[in-house]
Amino acid sequence: MPDRTIVCRCEDLTLQGIRDIISSGLTTMEEVKRLTRCGMGPCQGRTCGGIVANEIARATGVAIEDVAPPTYRPPIKPVKLGLFLRTGTPGDRTGASGLSATAAGAPACDPTGGDHHA
Repeated sequence: MPDRTIVCRCEDLTLQGIRDIISSGLTTMEEVKRLTRCGMGPCQGRTCGGIVANEIARATGVAIEDVAPPTYRPPIKPVKLGLFLRTGTPGDRTGASGLSATAAGAPACDPTGGDHHA
């Protein structure tokens, strides 16, 4: 591949950029990720991870299977924010899941701020 090939579209990193980082001494997926954010964009490394691992393996002389993957933190794959947001009208206790909070065992609340538990 040409050096100017975009490896990580999410973070706009080229193959040459990745090779320069590896040749500077950063030879783990975690180090490359922390310096460049490669693997932290919307694709979560599904596009660039294999290419970066291959470049690390080639530069260090280890088998690609021996290149440790980076640390993943939730969410491991992109999640639409709408899944976390409430839907419905004010006072409606139905969340995005379609289940009411009271049906799931949560105490009822008064949208006016009253205390029903006194």
